Amino acid sequence: MPTPTVLAVIPARGGSKGVPAKNAAPVAGVPLVGRAVRACLGAPHVTDVVVSTDDPGIAAAARAFGAEVVRRPAELSGDTATSESAVLHAMDAFEATHGRAADVVLLVQCTSPFLTPGEVDETAAKIVSGEADTAFTAAPSHGFLWKDSAEGATGVNHDKAHRPRRQDREPEYLETGAVYAMAAEAFRTHRHRFFGRTALVVTDPARVLEIDDPHDLARARALAPLLDTPTTPALADVDAVVLDFDGTQTDDRVHIDADGREFVSVHRGDGLGIAALRRAGVPLLILSTEQNPVVAARARKLRIPVLHGVDRKDLALKQWCDEQGVDPQRVLYAGNDVNDLPCFHLVGWPVAVGSAHDSVRAAARAVTDTPGGSGAIREIAAWLLGPELRVPEPHTPEPHTPEPHTPELHTPDA
Repeated sequence: MPTPTVLAVIPARGGSKGVPAKNAAPVAGVPLVGRAVRACLGAPHVTDVVVSTDDPGIAAAARAFGAEVVRRPAELSGDTATSESAVLHAMDAFEATHGRAADVVLLVQCTSPFLTPGEVDETAAKIVSGEADTAFTAAPSHGFLWKDSAEGATGVNHDKAHRPRRQDREPEYLETGAVYAMAAEAFRTHRHRFFGRTALVVTDPARVLEIDDPHDLARARALAPLLDTPTTPALADVDAVVLDFDGTQTDDRVHIDADGREFVSVHRGDGLGIAALRRAGVPLLILSTEQNPVVAARARKLRIPVLHGVDRKDLALKQWCDEQGVDPQRVLYAGNDVNDLPCFHLVGWPVAVGSAHDSVRAAARAVTDTPGGSGAIREIAAWLLGPELRVPEPHTPEPHTPEPHTPELHTPDA
């Protein structure tokens, strides 16, 4: 029996009144459309993932995360256009391109940032197995609902004169809006997402969040470090590493002597990690707003290029990427404070050190366990090269220098 074609369609138009450019908004360093694509590609039952969009930026992001793109016509991109119309159009485009029809179609919403591959897969499985004609994700609820009227408030799902205990009530289920699955041909006939036998896929209420306004987006960014599965990049994911200096390679403190000379503390382990990355052939850059000789001196000692005294770090980073021929989406940028956020929004791997500001941690795709100035860069190097900092070149010996436990005091003439 042939494997059924399970097509996941992610509608992601460019216009949004509640949150401008919502579907491209990053949460933990990944645009919402990218998070949806990742969830679908991680579901074993899903065979194909298509993003339906009218926006070139969203289309580029979708392709970068591995989805196909269907150009969504203007008449299906307005505020009144239904998700069903976008799914039907994407099904037609998919069939025309691939010469095969979908057996099962999924409607997956970008606005549910904490959707998991398991939830996508279980929803698809309900249709593939024949258990149901339609299925959707829902969260259990024991809440008491009310409605208001001229006669006063009355209970919707309870008798207000009787307050049963939670354990004595059967749960009701809240539609999460994240994933819907339909038998494809029947969906073409009915042209809406619920028909025939409908099945629930019960999800964790703690992960349920729909982004409709800026406050929802702020909550998603705050919750991401708690709800996302920790991920760290491998060397195959990264073509270049760019490092902030103060607070990232230092502990963010400055020591000043009686003559006004400035000193900062750096960690020898970071130097070891940077040396290993350099030997592995990874392009490296130190990027700093500080016009301080100590930054240039440290870069000289590490034998890597530096751009410092830069007002717009994101513009400088974009120019450097262009000059190096590096796709920003394959750049790891490590930072610690709010002036790093524009660079975070530019690169594919924004990384916060463990001591970073809360807003920076929330925007990061990965966060080190180690604080800045205490070996955070070595930890990043270990993600890419392995804990022993093995350089992927057979003729290069592994470093045997033990990592010191004390920081190195660095001055401009060091």
